[in-house]
Amino acid sequence: MRFGWIVLLLLSFPVLEAIGIFWIADAIGGWVLLWLLLAAVAGVLLIRLERVAWGARLLFAVQSGQSPLLSLFASGRILLAGSLLVFPGLISDVIALVLLLMPGTWGRRKPDPLRPANDDDPSPQPSPARGEGANVTPTTIDGEFRRENDDRLR
Repeated sequence: MRFGWIVLLLLSFPVLEAIGIFWIADAIGGWVLLWLLLAAVAGVLLIRLERVAWGARLLFAVQSGQSPLLSLFASGRILLAGSLLVFPGLISDVIALVLLLMPGTWGRRKPDPLRPANDDDPSPQPSPARGEGANVTPTTIDGEFRRENDDRLR
């Protein structure tokens, strides 16, 4: 009996979407067509963008030491939100916006203290090789240089 409610909900979803479209069209008029068109275009663009970016997102997660499952879930949320935006209706668009605004969907990767040149954080991080209190910025040693012959060194 538990699965009966799920089937009923899935079958009533398009009917509820149609009722929502008619209700919004009655309230704001013909602008609903523009809204549905822009939502569908945004959904297609999200799907195309994520189809290209999921590999890079997964690679960055592995390189920065994060769990690759988190990046896969974020990519899945973006793909699901894009497909809900393509499906016309108010309820699906609201669910898609909730999925897109969820924390962790557009998360940045954490700065890597061993590779500060590749990170966006301008503050220097302590290097584990030098200890916690060590200065991370490299120091320049000024001095003079003179080349000695090899026969004098032996």
